[in-house]
Amino acid sequence: MASTTHEITARSGLIGAYIRLMDRLSRITAYLAGIMFIAGVVVICQMVFIRYILGMSTSWQTEFTVLSITGAMLLGSPYVLMTGGHVAITLLPDALGGTVRKLMRLVAALFGLAFCAALAYASWIYVWEAWEGRWTTGTVWNPLLWPGLLPMAVGTTLLTLQYIAEILRGEG
Repeated sequence: MASTTHEITARSGLIGAYIRLMDRLSRITAYLAGIMFIAGVVVICQMVFIRYILGMSTSWQTEFTVLSITGAMLLGSPYVLMTGGHVAITLLPDALGGTVRKLMRLVAALFGLAFCAALAYASWIYVWEAWEGRWTTGTVWNPLLWPGLLPMAVGTTLLTLQYIAEILRGEG
């Protein structure tokens, strides 16, 4: 459904190039998110095997899984927005239709854009502080924190930029 709608509303020029670039980046990060999700699942399986079959303790698996699956969720979010896979309650806009529907969707997209922009800004500050402070997770494994936070900053930034693409596309 989304690809058909996107093809119908394809634009040329600078706006069209921006929309196509964001769609391409959203697809790329969706693949990366899939790889991160699979890595998290594989590590969970490895952890279960180590703990319950071999009876040994684990040190890094839980933390790796949390970071990889959370990162996957955040890096996959622009693709979800692009394809319309997010949860939306559209009863009122659909009932009203026409210009009111478009206006309500635009207002909702602007609120989403503002929230994601604020979250992206705060995320980059958090990543920078973790980088500068050489923060670690404080666990037994104790890796540096900034690599685990980076998908949050990248994902929310791309989600913000994808919101702009959706507004420009006219599907906001």
